[in-house]
Amino acid sequence: MSVRLYVGNLPSAFDAQELEALFTAVGEGVRFKAVNDRDTGACRGFGFANVDDQKMAETVIEQLNGKDFGGNTLRIEISERRDARSGGPSERRGSTGASGGPAVARKAVNKVVHSDSVDSEAPDPRWAGELSKLKNLLANQKAPV
Repeated sequence: MSVRLYVGNLPSAFDAQELEALFTAVGEGVRFKAVNDRDTGACRGFGFANVDDQKMAETVIEQLNGKDFGGNTLRIEISERRDARSGGPSERRGSTGASGGPAVARKAVNKVVHSDSVDSEAPDPRWAGELSKLKNLLANQKAPV
């Protein structure tokens, strides 16, 4: 049975062949795939390796976890399956959870939340940048003589 390993703390730019050679030095049958950013295509700093059996997985962890690679210390551990984690992708998409109950939505970290009630003295935060530009333009205009 194949075992999936999490390989973390990878440098942002690394040679995939060098990493493959590192895995091959431990034993044959290790396949690695880095996780890349959708927008930039650069490695997100982690990936997954598949090994043929549990004994090989333990050997890879023992020999490579904590090893220096490209200036970073590798972190290698057995990966949890998505269905074993709480908050898996099916729950994030709004479907029912593994227990059949309603799913809990994940909070977006970079999401800006605006209030529906507008303070009469404060400008709408969505237009604050544009309002600031307009104020600067008006302040820099000279009054006709």
